[in-house]
Amino acid sequence: MTGDTSIRIPNLPREEWTEAARDVFGFWGEPGARENGSRTNLQMVLAQHLPLAMAYNVFGKHLLLESTLAVRPRELVVLRTSWHLKAPYEWHYHVGYALTAGLTMAEIGAIRDGPDAAEWNGKNADRAVLQAVDELYRDSRLSDAAYAALSAHFDKHQVMDLVFTIGNYVMLSWAIAAFGVPLEDGVDQIGFDLKTRSGRSPTSRDRPGDSKDWAEHPSDHTGA
Repeated sequence: MTGDTSIRIPNLPREEWTEAARDVFGFWGEPGARENGSRTNLQMVLAQHLPLAMAYNVFGKHLLLESTLAVRPRELVVLRTSWHLKAPYEWHYHVGYALTAGLTMAEIGAIRDGPDAAEWNGKNADRAVLQAVDELYRDSRLSDAAYAALSAHFDKHQVMDLVFTIGNYVMLSWAIAAFGVPLEDGVDQIGFDLKTRSGRSPTSRDRPGDSKDWAEHPSDHTGA
């Protein structure tokens, strides 16, 4: 759930499914979405504001799939930002994405502890990413030392994508919380303690577009 906030903006009701709305449902290539609606509550809520939804999806697609930043540092950014903002929707999905990207459960656990955790010893690029998230979240500024640490591992475009990714997930986490967007029914939610509702270990999951069946993830559901 999204904390103690009730649903404020619901999924777009079927009687309002215009062709433009179906474009939003199908933006990420989810099979059957144009006909049946998206399986994700986030897309169904964004479809309440079609110009905003399409503009945001184009921006989000760049950051999630087309960024110059590799997947590993991207997932470090999203999970550390989600941890700071206590954003359960993004945390749940990006734990799975991070596992697919090769992060270990020990590393994902250490994301919660920040850049000074022993897990990041010898992993200077990872540490620099987490430090950048923390400084921008805390101070809305990036120190010269933090910028230099990033620049030792990432080029100009990658640093730009990294900073915009941090800002994007702050904005998205705010929106999900403000609108009361819940996790989908039946999802085996991964908590901030990395435990699931069912007691199973968290599992990897494909990002949108990573495979033709990325939207199908039976092990993500408590009844499967």
